[in-house]
Amino acid sequence: MTGSGQTLAAAVTEATAILAQAGVPSPRVDAELLADHLLGVGLGRLRAMMLGDSPAPEGYADLVAERAQRTPLQHITGVAYFRYLELAVGPGVFIPRPETESVVQLVIDHVKGMAHPRIVDLGTGSGAIAGSIAHEVPGAEVHAVEYSTFAHAWAEKNLAPLGVTLVLGDLRDALPELNGTFDVVISNPPYIPAEAIPNEPEVALHDPPEALYGGGADGMELPTAAAASAARLLVPGGYFVMEHAEVQAGWIKAMLSRSGVWKAITTHLDLNGKERATSALLSGPDHE
Repeated sequence: MTGSGQTLAAAVTEATAILAQAGVPSPRVDAELLADHLLGVGLGRLRAMMLGDSPAPEGYADLVAERAQRTPLQHITGVAYFRYLELAVGPGVFIPRPETESVVQLVIDHVKGMAHPRIVDLGTGSGAIAGSIAHEVPGAEVHAVEYSTFAHAWAEKNLAPLGVTLVLGDLRDALPELNGTFDVVISNPPYIPAEAIPNEPEVALHDPPEALYGGGADGMELPTAAAASAARLLVPGGYFVMEHAEVQAGWIKAMLSRSGVWKAITTHLDLNGKERATSALLSGPDHE
């Protein structure tokens, strides 16, 4: 496939076959998104163009070949979509996942009716969580913490226009000067066990290891640290929610119970019915 002389429809059909053969999970959609990345017309218009004799864009074959090597689509296009945001992403930052969108919704629902909620996102990565909350909760004061200098650079680009206060720091000890002042702590910390290599090449080879592996054989070092930091940062009655793997739900619920500082510990299902997140309230006088 060269792209020269080929119609757009033929090129996309051929690209779909190449990507399917390479094991790409959504070959047709990716073939269309790569074409649209070059043409910039939107998927609706792209599909209309494919009904006619529009030519394939220059350079299309090169992008398809790169995707067939299982380079993440978002690294090729430089864009990840998350809730209502279009985020700049690339090498060195974790690509936000659709299942995290429902974790953000838990926070948005919780703070409804609060005039000026103070919220912090521990381990923000690209800034997807913090940015979405800032975008969708008028009056919220949103902070975000990121340890990786690479990810921090992407987050800075994404969060600066949204008024989020971004800090380069470790979620284990960040923001000590703001202890006891947040209404909400949200975190999607690294949580993969040391021995569990992800199946998808896009994840195993391209997501930064520091964004995947939670520390310790069971992957629970950073999730445990995120919970400890949340207890330190929240006002009494404040809300903590953390994303995790479905197999870790029972462990996290037990860990929060054992610490003795949490109440109303609740496991939440994602859109696929998987136990994807756990929330709790910090014990103490109820917080209005």
